[in-house]
Amino acid sequence: MPRTSPLDGLRFAFGTLTVFPVRVTRWDREAARGGMLCAPLAGLAVGAAAATVGLVLLFLGAGGPLAAVATVAVPAALTRGLHLDGLADTADGLGSGKPAEDALRIMKQSDIGPFGVTTLVLALLAQVAALAQAYDASWARGACAAVVSAAVARLALTLAARAGVPAARPEGLGAAVAGVVPVRGALLAGVAVTGAAAVAAVFGPYDVARTALAVLLSLAAAEALLRHCTRRFGGITGDVFGGLAETAATTALVVLSLG
Repeated sequence: MPRTSPLDGLRFAFGTLTVFPVRVTRWDREAARGGMLCAPLAGLAVGAAAATVGLVLLFLGAGGPLAAVATVAVPAALTRGLHLDGLADTADGLGSGKPAEDALRIMKQSDIGPFGVTTLVLALLAQVAALAQAYDASWARGACAAVVSAAVARLALTLAARAGVPAARPEGLGAAVAGVVPVRGALLAGVAVTGAAAVAAVFGPYDVARTALAVLLSLAAAEALLRHCTRRFGGITGDVFGGLAETAATTALVVLSLG
């Protein structure tokens, strides 16, 4: 097997987690490891694009709510809505109350049930409301919230792909990346993203602390969902990865909008 280069990881991250025109040249465990470690970088690119669209609308005279809607729409478009679909499917699987095999079958169905619809609507409303409040506080705070939430959402994927977390199915994206990231690598990625997010919040000491807290609470929320899904389904799936990303993003935006 050829030696994995950093570019293989970047291609894997951007090729599987975004719609950017990046061709995945390797689909093995080594490339998946690099890809999941690079996932926050893909989130950084998505968040920067979302923040840019929001700022352009504000510059053109749009209010905070409209800029917030556009900012939330960009990540959905740049991921083909896969994370939102995963959130809805995970909610349907958990809400069904059925055994793991039946719940996984429900999650694979193309339609969305009442649990999925309700969770999806509430998550999107929370994201838009939080971003609108952040933009109303200042354009810079809103843009920072958009970037941080997108990066943290993908960091949650890095941590979920750590060694010891099994796949619920033998096939699919979940199986391809489950357990590929060493625990030490996942922790280092978490520290790096938390530090970078805190440094980016240059508005004052309070904002630095709040941003770091937002990252930590987002990861805690994603970890709680991960553990619950692992118990219920016997492991992780691609849908669960999507649910973790949206849970982390929503939590980050809510915390960053407070105060």
